[in-house]
Amino acid sequence: MRRQSKWGLGAALTGLLWAGVCLAEGTAPSAFGPGEQAQYRVRYLGITAGTAQVTVGAPMTQWEQNVWPIVSVAKSDDVIGVWPIKSRFVSYWDAAGQRVAGSDLHSDENGKRRRQRIKMTADGASALVIKQKDSEAPRESTHELPPNTLDMTGATFALRNQALTVGREYVYSVFTGSRQFSMHAVVEAREVVSTGMGLREAFRVRVHTEFGGKLDTKRDLVAYLASDASHVPVRIEAEFSLGTVVAELTDYKPGRVVTVARAESPGG
Repeated sequence: MRRQSKWGLGAALTGLLWAGVCLAEGTAPSAFGPGEQAQYRVRYLGITAGTAQVTVGAPMTQWEQNVWPIVSVAKSDDVIGVWPIKSRFVSYWDAAGQRVAGSDLHSDENGKRRRQRIKMTADGASALVIKQKDSEAPRESTHELPPNTLDMTGATFALRNQALTVGREYVYSVFTGSRQFSMHAVVEAREVVSTGMGLREAFRVRVHTEFGGKLDTKRDLVAYLASDASHVPVRIEAEFSLGTVVAELTDYKPGRVVTVARAESPGG
């Protein structure tokens, strides 16, 4: 595989995993909880290129806030390239507030390491970003954001907690550490889709994002969320500028049931 494609795969794996504070209206079981684990097979340009795993960790305290760490790990298969690619992204989910407290990214491609930490304010209206490459000194910056801003993982998990309705649009403000945009998710249909665990009934959701660089998409990302109470993503299809990437669920273990504040659906 050409060098550009191998570096592109690293960006694509990370992008698939990156893959507001709402008004409370009573309580309901969360669609996910500590202990949940989802395993994915990732195909790049039509071949199996790596794996991704998303785990909801045990409750912990981060920056004096009670959160669930949502840990996403992506890695390439040895057969697709000369050097290894591994990315670990942790989003600190505040289940009570339906928001994120911040995130940590650790990326390693051919021994070149990149780190990024984002610390959000309580209202999600600003963020402190700390970036570091290899042995370089950390660089800090502060970003003003629309209120209730999430990261991509937080927006995905917030969407899972909605009572999804065909024809409805859900809108979330997303910040990646360098770019802010509105993620629009439209539930188009309810259908049966092929996954690594066989056929599953799911909601087909068309997601508009505004990633840049290698993660710039030629068309909207399409995610299939299970129609059961978990709403776990069972298949994700994305056509980035670097090529087509498909992630399929191959194994799933539900977490423990936790009751949280019922959130009002954002957007349409």
